[in-house]
Amino acid sequence: MDLARRLAEYAVSVKYRAIDAGTGKEMKARVVDALGCAIGAYCEKPIAMARRAVLGLRSGGGSSVIGTGKRTSPDLATFVNGFMLRYFDYNDTYLSKEPAHPSDNIAPCLAVAEAEGSTGKELISAAVAAYEIQCRLCDAADLRHRGWDHVNYGLVSSSLAASKLMGLDAGRAEQAVNIAVNSHLAMRQVRAGELSMWKGASFANAARNGVFAAFLARDGVTGPSPVFEGEMGFFKQVSGPFDLDTGGFGGRGGRYKVRETYVKYWPAEYHAQSAIWAALAVREGLKGPGDVESVLVETHEAGYSILGKDPEKWRPATKETADHSLPYMVGMALLEGKIDNGTYSERKLRSERALRFLQKVKVEEDPALTALYPARGMANRVTVVTKSGATLSKEVDVPRGHPLDPMGKEELEQKFLALTAGKLPTGRAKELLGLLWNLERVEDLGEVVSLMRVSA
Repeated sequence: MDLARRLAEYAVSVKYRAIDAGTGKEMKARVVDALGCAIGAYCEKPIAMARRAVLGLRSGGGSSVIGTGKRTSPDLATFVNGFMLRYFDYNDTYLSKEPAHPSDNIAPCLAVAEAEGSTGKELISAAVAAYEIQCRLCDAADLRHRGWDHVNYGLVSSSLAASKLMGLDAGRAEQAVNIAVNSHLAMRQVRAGELSMWKGASFANAARNGVFAAFLARDGVTGPSPVFEGEMGFFKQVSGPFDLDTGGFGGRGGRYKVRETYVKYWPAEYHAQSAIWAALAVREGLKGPGDVESVLVETHEAGYSILGKDPEKWRPATKETADHSLPYMVGMALLEGKIDNGTYSERKLRSERALRFLQKVKVEEDPALTALYPARGMANRVTVVTKSGATLSKEVDVPRGHPLDPMGKEELEQKFLALTAGKLPTGRAKELLGLLWNLERVEDLGEVVSLMRVSA
């Protein structure tokens, strides 16, 4: 049986009643985290641009644009909400042969669920299936070293999550995958060199296409098949061949992958999380930033190739480049003792003090740290030589928020309330949290969406 069909059969088979309590709890935690990120980014300029474009294309439809009280079509809502969710680079991560941000799937799940009149249980089930499919594909094959973006796996997960929420059978869900994958492949250039606004929009666009493909498939449109194994299919053109045993997926004897995803403590690309912790630990032993003669960041292969090899990382001109720059994030942690969304302001990106400090930072790959990745974390070592010649060094293998050191409910709520401050009144934000932690009891998702309307 073709892989697209096997994935489709899995997706439509996932039932809420078969999802264990621990998995349900983790899925709700990811929804809390993702929607906090989305609401927090509501006022950012690129999000406002996307919102104007989407509502200009279509105002009115079955899905809400988060924060506005306005509606549009499910595919366009998926795009703008997904861009909003991803913008701060603060939503969850999964690291394997291919890295990914599985909570990107929450935007299409919410948009389609609202349009279809789905319940909270149905939303949870679709999101669990989407996480499972994307993460298992990430386990199967590396795309980034072949020049393709990880969001291509999101074409599969989002089209199948949408198909599931629409109640499609496996045959039509398979066609949604065929349409989405054949027609909408994304290049890795989006994460190379100087990064643009599209870094945060790449998955949102993939999911928009996945949702649109599901709508086409529902009405009987077919797509190229076999889209993975075919003569000019995904295996040959994009990933190389791989095996994927859907019989071992979550609910079929395997552990659901949502439980293996990582929450971010800092708003930064995940491979840098442990480097930030290491830099903060080293900073405690310094007299001050003026005490620093040189900084060496030793990292694993993914940390080096994604965050530390491009010369643009030492003089980032965009927020998107800065939150994907090991020298910038380590440098700012040493200078300021924290990393937050303000770290990436235009003023700080242009700061001559910061840019001079970055010239003291060197990034190297350490094969010993690469050997730990990803099963034993994403290790980074920060070593500072002071003006007096003293050496201070700290290695952190597992950052807070990793499954080996998870963030608790209280920490997640603190993150949510910090992100939504100034956007939602505190009482309404806490009411929204209460609904999300009890999402399985929600019969009308409009209750959730209405609480996310941003205050003027």
